[in-house]
Amino acid sequence: MTRIVRFADTTGAVRTGLADDAGAIRAFPGAPRLADLLHRTADELRALTEETAAREPDAAESDVLLLPPADGLTEVWAAGVTYERSREARIAESTEQSVYERIYDAERPELFFKSVPWRVVTDGEPIAVRDDSPLNVPEPELALVLNRHAETVGYLVADDVSSRSIEGENPLYLPQAKIYAGSTALSAGIVPAWEIGDPSALKITMTVHRGGAPAYEATTSTAAFHRTPQDLVRHLFHGQPFPDGAVLSTGTGIVPELDFTLADGDVVEIVIDGVGRLANPVRTGRTALDWLAESLGDPWIRRAHRSG
Repeated sequence: MTRIVRFADTTGAVRTGLADDAGAIRAFPGAPRLADLLHRTADELRALTEETAAREPDAAESDVLLLPPADGLTEVWAAGVTYERSREARIAESTEQSVYERIYDAERPELFFKSVPWRVVTDGEPIAVRDDSPLNVPEPELALVLNRHAETVGYLVADDVSSRSIEGENPLYLPQAKIYAGSTALSAGIVPAWEIGDPSALKITMTVHRGGAPAYEATTSTAAFHRTPQDLVRHLFHGQPFPDGAVLSTGTGIVPELDFTLADGDVVEIVIDGVGRLANPVRTGRTALDWLAESLGDPWIRRAHRSG
């Protein structure tokens, strides 16, 4: 399967290209950013990927550093309460249960900003839980990669890490529960939309490993999605333009019971059939992700913070 990737080469230059299952990287001509690719229509991007796939490889995946699939002005947004399980979990944790009961069937979905590109982590890099929250969970989600024309051009695996205790105390605390360093993880490779076809019945599996053994396991499917992805995209683009496109995480159908919380040293593994795998170790507190700012000047700094 071909994936659109963003990577640092051995000189430290950041490029974009195609990665294949054999481990070959083919760089896009002209060194576009991912944000530049999202200026193109879906048909234009497909033509570019097909042309690039026919070229000779430029590098091996083992010789480059795959980076989070977002740059420029591309924003990461997320949707909430799009599965029945999410509604049940939000009601169980919250002191204001009725807001979650109403939003599930409302015409307008819950949409919220999640991250700027430089704070996104990818496979092998740590996610974080807040040190002022006693109840924290991963939320495995299918993410849509949207171009500036509001077309879905690709898919990613996403982890919308969340503080249940902070949001549960008061829904107005949602930005603090959802937006912080280490709260947004995306798989490194964008699977083009034309290779997935219909995303309405994709199996999603999450395992939290603790001390080498599973501490939590669950499975769902996008078939349980209460809304359509197109409906979420329509509402997202209705309020503002996205000149460099956007990534939209579509909500989770897996939420552990209230007696489970992430712990420092856990590893969260998420697999979405046909889309990919995302695995991240868990750390506690903001300082565990301070290196993100340093990596802006040298992307290879990220390697020292990766597991595996």
